[in-house]
Amino acid sequence: MRTSPTRLKLGQPPVRLLAVVLGILCVITVILSLSVGSTGFEPLLSLGSDPVAAQILWDVRAPRTVGALLTGGLLGLAGAVAQGLFRNPLADPFLLGSASGASLGVAVLLVGFGVSPVATQWLIKLGLTGAAFIGAVLAVLLTLSLARGVQQTLRLLLAGVIVGVVLGALTSLLSLTRPDILQAMQAFMLGSTAFVSWSACAIMAIVWLACTATGIAFARGLDGLALGEATATSMGLPVSTLRAVLIATLTLASGTAVAHTGLIAFVGLASPHLVRAIVHTRHAWLLPLASLMGALLLSLADLFARGLLAPQELPVGVLTALLGGGYLMWLMNRRGVTRD
Repeated sequence: MRTSPTRLKLGQPPVRLLAVVLGILCVITVILSLSVGSTGFEPLLSLGSDPVAAQILWDVRAPRTVGALLTGGLLGLAGAVAQGLFRNPLADPFLLGSASGASLGVAVLLVGFGVSPVATQWLIKLGLTGAAFIGAVLAVLLTLSLARGVQQTLRLLLAGVIVGVVLGALTSLLSLTRPDILQAMQAFMLGSTAFVSWSACAIMAIVWLACTATGIAFARGLDGLALGEATATSMGLPVSTLRAVLIATLTLASGTAVAHTGLIAFVGLASPHLVRAIVHTRHAWLLPLASLMGALLLSLADLFARGLLAPQELPVGVLTALLGGGYLMWLMNRRGVTRD
């Protein structure tokens, strides 16, 4: 009985150290990101003497940099929640169909309002974010309806796959009937932080705080679910209520991220794996660490997307898919993460 507290004490310093290291790396990445523009790398201190450069720094680079951090944090948190909720290391934030729903919402709005330069500018500022978020939420509600609640994990997973396939097919059908929206849809599905504003950063920050607080508050429940539903029930945990709260948290985090930056793959899937590869800890620490790891990964990907071929910019979703997919392929081959 005396060994458990000792193990916990011995395990805490590496976890805290990892949090500090991730935080420092995020700060360094932010400084580098603020120094990279369409002309390549520019020392941050030299930008303060030029009023135009300072305005670009504050109005364009700064919100984009903060937006990348917050989006990555939301996806990393959502990924950790999804993997704990479904007890599956390959679960990602979009498992319940939120990505397909967001894409369909954007496609419907583009078809309805057209993609003229004026309409596109207005839609980007006001409409696309709301359409993507509403589409993501409605897709998850449809998944829950098909699954008849949150009681059966397998039924939820199957319903999420079905909803994702059907809504994805509808999005493709709309895009084929209206070829003029293909470019806008491609930009959304590849992901970008280019249109993030300070108001979007404020919304994402509020959602991140709320979701992180909720996740940490229900971390013990996630630990119980990891041991199996029967064990969680024997521990006195309200499994149905716990699942409902966690699904709401997962939906809010992933829907908010997708609504503001489009579909960015593998950040939510890879972040918890990277944390677990470094430290072994419970969900009370895993959730914020995965969020920090996601923020760092997306910030680095956005930095490389802007800097590698400046002034041309790569879609950040392509880089995250290549890097995250490559890492997970290596991890599956080395450790066999698909084993029970």
